[in-house]
Amino acid sequence: QLQLVESGGGSVQPGGSLRLSCTASGFNLDYWRIGWFRQAPGKEREGVSCITSDSGSTNYADSVKGRFTISRDAKNTVYLEMNSLEPEDTAVYYCAVRYGFRPCLLDRYEYEYWGQGTQVTVSS
Repeated sequence: QLQLVESGGGSVQPGGSLRLSCTASGFNLDYWRIGWFRQAPGKEREGVSCITSDSGSTNYADSVKGRFTISRDAKNTVYLEMNSLEPEDTAVYYCAVRYGFRPCLLDRYEYEYWGQGTQVTVSS
């Protein structure tokens, strides 16, 4: 059974940095895509970044390009390095998984498995 656990959230001042981790267990297929999503109160859950297991190709939302970097280690963890954080980045951040061979997409409806989220707060 696939399980996802996010960690690394916290409070930071504008311009600061955080590194989120998504640790996964229970993969039953070799090809998967992990996406990072975020949701602020009263707003839709939006895609932030994603990465594929096979090629390591990545995708980013326009709002975070140049500031966020997604990466994966050799085992079961995907990271989201967030730099130059802005108050607008405040949200609960979730990681999610789908199986497949296509490039990853930043569409929440493409993903089947979700973690519980980690809070990121950016304020002065």
